[in-house]
Amino acid sequence: MGKTIAVVGSNMVDLITYIERMPREGETVEAPSFSMGFGGKGANQAVAAARLGASVMMVTKVGDDLFGPNTRDNLKSHGIDTRFVWTEPGTSSGVAPIFVDPKSSNSILIVKGANAHLLPADIDRVAEELKNCALIVMQLEIPVQTVYHVLRLGAKIGVPTLLNPAPALPDLDLDELARASFLVPNESELEIMTGMPVETVQHIEAAARSLTERGIGCVVVTMGARGALLVTKDGAEQIACPAVPAKDTTGAGDAFIGSFARYYVDGLSLRAALKEAACYASNSIMKLGTQKSYADSAEFEAFKKTL
Repeated sequence: MGKTIAVVGSNMVDLITYIERMPREGETVEAPSFSMGFGGKGANQAVAAARLGASVMMVTKVGDDLFGPNTRDNLKSHGIDTRFVWTEPGTSSGVAPIFVDPKSSNSILIVKGANAHLLPADIDRVAEELKNCALIVMQLEIPVQTVYHVLRLGAKIGVPTLLNPAPALPDLDLDELARASFLVPNESELEIMTGMPVETVQHIEAAARSLTERGIGCVVVTMGARGALLVTKDGAEQIACPAVPAKDTTGAGDAFIGSFARYYVDGLSLRAALKEAACYASNSIMKLGTQKSYADSAEFEAFKKTL
């Protein structure tokens, strides 16, 4: 088995509006600025890993609009294997309108577009390639049945899988999710999945433990400025992150997952890889945007020397 990370998931074009406040119903409000960028949880995670030097292949679909070729070219520019970035005829690419307020909090809308057409049959087309990967990373911006199919395949071929259950769904099949090697929700996603409170770290641990009790072996909850919480049947451990001035938290969770994947397949222990990921995610929020806020290896090493 090689060290390639396969990201089976979404790509989006981010349409980012920086706002003073959200408009009320029927109201028009002027916003200070706007930018466009490449995003989607799957593509973000792939780019974060690739920026840090990982070998990454992307399995996704784009629309036959003007965003499709640009998305493929963007992935290629980061050294990502795009052989399995397919074009879905008669379909738009995925887009994500994002609203960022002065406190760096964000609200996001998702239009899945071609991402909704990534189906189990498409996974079967790349099954032989997936057998040679060290880790398969997924999210929920593609059909959930496709995610379940990949989890079953990963268990069958002996390749570890990581699922970021975002955007969260309240009726996920936990028996299917139990096949995942790593489940990595944030606090709100954990709350939706379990129906349990997440106001404190103790609440978060209890909610995560309810998932391990249902057979999910390793739950990692990202908690923003509080870092991350690792919960397994053997116990729980909080992974701290450095305090930094935040400009834009968009994509920080994807930075965490992509960097964790890179360090984990490179041979670091689970805890060591999570510590690197927490630090990398902190670095990402110091800049505006998603993928363009992700440091490369040299930039990340320089950042760590400042801590």
